[in-house]
Amino acid sequence: MVQTIQAKDISLLDLETRFGLVMTEDDQFFTEWQKDLPEITDSEKQRLDRVKAAYSNLLKYSPLLENTVKMVVLSPLLDLADFYLSPFHVKSEKSVEISAEDEGVIVKGNIDVLVLFEQLVVVVIESKQAAFSVEVGKPQILAYMLAIANSDKPTYGLITNGGSFIFVKLVKQETPKYAFSRLFYIFNPGNELYTVLSVLKRLGQLTRNRN
Repeated sequence: MVQTIQAKDISLLDLETRFGLVMTEDDQFFTEWQKDLPEITDSEKQRLDRVKAAYSNLLKYSPLLENTVKMVVLSPLLDLADFYLSPFHVKSEKSVEISAEDEGVIVKGNIDVLVLFEQLVVVVIESKQAAFSVEVGKPQILAYMLAIANSDKPTYGLITNGGSFIFVKLVKQETPKYAFSRLFYIFNPGNELYTVLSVLKRLGQLTRNRN
């Protein structure tokens, strides 16, 4: 009998034991969030300063729910990174399935935001309620990325609750491997949204160049 698991209920242990997923400790596996990052302009910095101020203001009126996070934080970031422009396009609430061969397991769930380039995933964003840690989104986003990943090209993701951001890279080969970036936090000194935008732009560049 085929077993169905809702993506929201899956754990990292499930992904490791059922799908062979491995977190790599190789510091050269995921350098894209650190190296060759594009500069962002003064006008982009001003826009992101307004995003930070808006998010800070909205936190006074909790709970800050997922749709508000998308509108206030994610949408400006995707806009500034040009993911709303050709050749990219966004699909929201896209249902996906992943299955494990010989295990009789299907994982089902919804992706909050998909950014696609000619049907290839660039960034998968799993936005959670602002009160939740981004840790809760790690198993879900990896399950979604496994479902969509191309075997010879890396897939990138972003988990955010509006205030915290973690990037993830997945390479789906015989043994699927993944790694995370460091955590970016909106209320650290300065404005770490600058770096988040720069990383998004870098991933967009890489995807264009590989297709």
